[in-house]
Amino acid sequence: MSRDQKFFDMYSLVIGVLVVFTIFILVLAMEMSERTQGVFTRETDEYKAAVAERIRPVGQVYLPGEEQAAEAPVVEVVAEPEPVVTAMTGPQVYNTACLACHSTGVGGSPVVGETAQWTDRIAQGIDVLYDHAINGFDGDAATPMLPKGGRMDLSDQEVRDAVDYMVAESS
Repeated sequence: MSRDQKFFDMYSLVIGVLVVFTIFILVLAMEMSERTQGVFTRETDEYKAAVAERIRPVGQVYLPGEEQAAEAPVVEVVAEPEPVVTAMTGPQVYNTACLACHSTGVGGSPVVGETAQWTDRIAQGIDVLYDHAINGFDGDAATPMLPKGGRMDLSDQEVRDAVDYMVAESS
């Protein structure tokens, strides 16, 4: 057998297998078509509705002279809840406003817990301490006591509670 004959035989075999495979795919496709043809055809209302939905325009364009009544805009007013303001306790006010000066003695301020530094001040009366804490105090120190310790957002009662806390810790 010559080399050309071997090539021709092999070539014929490959072509034959491909033809058989193609016929198998064709028969399979025809069978599937027969089984599914009645499920979704172009003449059914379902198919027409699906096509109409896919190709429907997103918006509408009106030519000059044509008018379309627009819906009136609806404004929904949402009532905002009133903020809940909770008063801080004496220790909280001390930690946020008073601690910077009254823990280290900045500018001659009395250190909380040092009884000797607070004795003369407590002797003046609690109302004087409240007044100095709320309205500020220049005194004889190099750095004055700022009104409400520089925290003007604090209420008078919160400042009083902080003074009570510092006096209790220093007595």
